[in-house]
Amino acid sequence: MLGSLLTALTAAAERSRSAGRTTSERIRRFETEQLTLHVLAATVVFLIVLPVLIAALVSTKRAGIVTSIGDLVPGGHALSNYRRALIGLEFWRFMLNSFVMSVAVVVGKLIVSLLAALVIVYYRFPYKNAVFLFILFTLLLPVPVRFVPLYRLTTELGMGNTFFAITVPYLASATTVFILRQHFLSIPASLVETAKVDGVGPLRFLWSVLIPMSRAVLVGVSVIMFVYTWNQYLWPLVIINAESLQVAQVGLNLLRGQASTGEVAWSMVMTGSILTLLPPLALLVLFRRQLLETFTIQQK
Repeated sequence: MLGSLLTALTAAAERSRSAGRTTSERIRRFETEQLTLHVLAATVVFLIVLPVLIAALVSTKRAGIVTSIGDLVPGGHALSNYRRALIGLEFWRFMLNSFVMSVAVVVGKLIVSLLAALVIVYYRFPYKNAVFLFILFTLLLPVPVRFVPLYRLTTELGMGNTFFAITVPYLASATTVFILRQHFLSIPASLVETAKVDGVGPLRFLWSVLIPMSRAVLVGVSVIMFVYTWNQYLWPLVIINAESLQVAQVGLNLLRGQASTGEVAWSMVMTGSILTLLPPLALLVLFRRQLLETFTIQQK
C-alpha cells in the first residue's frame, strides 16, 4: 500500500512538472508571436512613413537632387526653402484657398447629410428604403463617369472658374449620410417618443438631441471630409483657370516649374508637399479618438 502511495505521488509530481514545462513553452511561444507581430508592424509603419521622411529631408536641401543614399542627410536650407515657398512663391495663398474650400465643403456636407439622415431614419414616406439604396448606389459611380456631365453642368450654370465650382459639387455625400444614419439608428427609441410627446419639432430634435449626442461622430466625419476635400486635385485643375483661386494640390505643380536652370526644383516641390501634409496630419492626430469611433459605427 505504501508503494502504491509513493507511485501515485511520483506520477502527480511528474504531471506537475510536465504541466509547468507546457505552460512555460506556451508563454515563450506567445512572447515570440508578439515580438514577431511588433516587428512586422514596425516594418510596415516604417515603409509607410519612409516617403514622408525622404520628402522632409529633400526639403532641407538647396537643389533637392538625390542620387545615392548618402544624399539622404539633412541640409542647411530648410528655413530659406520654407520661407521662399510660403512667401516668395506665395504658396500660402494656395493653402488658404484649400482651407476655405475644405471648411465650406465640410459645413455644407454636414448640413445636407444631417437633414438627409434625419428624414431617412425618423420620417415615413413611400419607397424610403429605395431612396436610401439609390443614395448608396451613387457610391458605385466612379469619378470619370461623373466628370464630364458635372463639368458641362457647372459651366452651363456659369459657375466655372469660381469658388462655387470647387465647393457646390462636393456638398452631397452618400458616405456621410450612411454613417449618420447608422448612428441615428443606435439612439434609443424612447428619446424619440419622449420628444414627440413633448411636442418637439424635427429641427429642434435634431439641434437639441441628435447633434449633442453625435458630437464625436460629427467630428470624425468632419475630419474625413476635410482630408478628402483638401486632397482634391483633378477637379480644381480643370474647372479653375485663375491662379489666384487654385488650391494647394495644384499649387504643387506650379512649384515644380520654379527652377532657374530649367530643371525641376525638387526641394521646392518637397517643401510644398510637407506644407500640404501638415493641416490634415494635425487633424488626424488631434481627433484620432473620434475617427476610431466613426469607423466603429460604420462597421456596425
